[in-house]
Amino acid sequence: MGKKNGNERSRQLVAQETARIIVTQGIRDYGAAKRKAALRLGMNDRGSLPGNGEIERAIEDYHQIFGGESHADVLRALRATAVTAMQILAPFEPRLVGPVLNGTADENSVVNLHVFSDSAEAIGAHLDGTGLSSRSYERRLKSRKDRSAVFAGYEFECNGVTVQATVFPYDGLRQAPLSPVDGRPMQRADIARVNDLLV
Repeated sequence: MGKKNGNERSRQLVAQETARIIVTQGIRDYGAAKRKAALRLGMNDRGSLPGNGEIERAIEDYHQIFGGESHADVLRALRATAVTAMQILAPFEPRLVGPVLNGTADENSVVNLHVFSDSAEAIGAHLDGTGLSSRSYERRLKSRKDRSAVFAGYEFECNGVTVQATVFPYDGLRQAPLSPVDGRPMQRADIARVNDLLV
């Protein structure tokens, strides 16, 4: 019993320190932040390292405790930028995903969108046509527990915030990739839902 409670307490401490590192240092890789936190706390027992879901909850707690109104303002500004970017990409049925949607974003966060087109180049051409300069990237995402695929994407600036639009084929609208946080299909929000979050 004592060992179990000790392990749980250790996991909680590592989760809290990981959340602090992610928020204050802008590290986005949960694994790297977790290892840094464990090292800082002198813990190297794999059993006492928290899962990504625990870290996500610790980030939410951190923002509630230390962020207050300033975190709410940052989140509101990021979501407003998401709406602007989604309006720009409206022909591609954009969906907001990630920290800006779930509320764990901070001033170092990017706006992550999923857009849908059977031609990734069409997104780049559309952005060029609106006068926005973008750069292409590739992202590997899991579609099922045992299967992952590489998706093209475009990164651009909107209202001084980095926006990353990852391109899925049209039929990808029905099946979201798996979240690296909890292994479940990613939550996605259309522009109407993001507008509701701004109210």
